[in-house]
Amino acid sequence: MTSGKRMNKLLSSTVIALLTMTLCHPAGAASEPASREQGVGGYFFAAHDTEGFDTRAIALEYLAELRNVDALTGIRYTYRTYSQNDWLREGHQVSFIKRAIDPVTFNGWQLDAGLSQQGSHDMLTLDGGFHRGLAAKTGLDLFVNRDWVETRLALDRGTNFTFLGASMDQGFGDRWTLVGVAGLQDFSDGNSRNHFRAKVIFQPWLDSGLTLQGRYRTYRSSADNVGGVYFNPVHYDETLFALGWRIRIQGWVVGLTAGAGMQHVNNDPGTNTRLLESMLDSPSRGAQFVRVRGGYSRSASFGGPNYGYTYLQGEWIIRL
Repeated sequence: MTSGKRMNKLLSSTVIALLTMTLCHPAGAASEPASREQGVGGYFFAAHDTEGFDTRAIALEYLAELRNVDALTGIRYTYRTYSQNDWLREGHQVSFIKRAIDPVTFNGWQLDAGLSQQGSHDMLTLDGGFHRGLAAKTGLDLFVNRDWVETRLALDRGTNFTFLGASMDQGFGDRWTLVGVAGLQDFSDGNSRNHFRAKVIFQPWLDSGLTLQGRYRTYRSSADNVGGVYFNPVHYDETLFALGWRIRIQGWVVGLTAGAGMQHVNNDPGTNTRLLESMLDSPSRGAQFVRVRGGYSRSASFGGPNYGYTYLQGEWIIRL
C-alpha cells in the first residue's frame, strides 16, 4: 500500500473514531446550563527562527454559541504572512471552530477545520482532538493535524503534511504519571515519518504545582532526500529533562516549563537542546477571557545543531 493510500485510510479511520467516541461520550460542557450567548474573539501568532524565517498571523472570530472558552462554536478568519530576507508570502484562511470540553475532567473534543490559501496553492486544513478518561487514572487522546510545511521552498511548492496519532496517560499512585504517544506524519511529497514519544512526570509535593519531567521523542523518515525543501534527517531523537510549575491564583492559571537535553541527528554525535515555555489563562467564565502562550527551543535544523525558534501566541474572547 502506498504512503498516500495508507494515510487516507488512517485519516478516515481516525475521523470515524473521533465521531463515534464523541457521539458515545458527549462533551462535558453538558454539566453547565444550556446557553445561546454569543461572543467575538481575536487571535495572534508570531514566530522567528535563527534562519531568519518569520511567521505572523492575526485572526478574528465570531462565536455563535459561547458558554466558556472550552465550550463554543464559531468561525474564524486568519491573515498570515511568511517572510525571509526580501521574500514575502501572504496567506488567508477561513475556519469552522468548535470546542466541547469539560473544564473539570477535560473530556471532550475540539475541531478547527477550514480552507487555507497561500500563493497559488489551496488546502483543506484540519486540527482536531478528542480526550476521554478510560479509568480513574487512565486517559486516551486522539489527534489529527493538517497544515503547510513552513519553509520558503515548501510554501512555494505547496508542500503540506497530515499528522495523526494517539496518546495514553496512566497515573501511578498520587505522584507519578506516564504518557506515551505514537503518530504518523505523511507529507504531500511522498515522505512519511513514524513518531514515538514518552514522558514521565513526578510531583514531589502534591499541592505545589511543581513537576519533574523526563521526555523522550524520536522519529524516522521514509525518505533520505527531500531536496532541501525542509529539514529531514532519516532518524532523530531527543532526551530532555524539564522542571514544570503550574499554579492557580484567583482563577488565573500560570505555568512555566524549562528543560535541557541531548539530541542525535542520524549518526552524528549528540548535541545540546534547550526548551522554555510559559502560559497564562484568565478565569474561564468571565465576560472576557485571555490565553497567552510563549516559548523558545533550541534544536537542530539545516544550519546545524543550534537552531533557535521563538514564538508568542494569544487569544482574546469577549462575551456579547
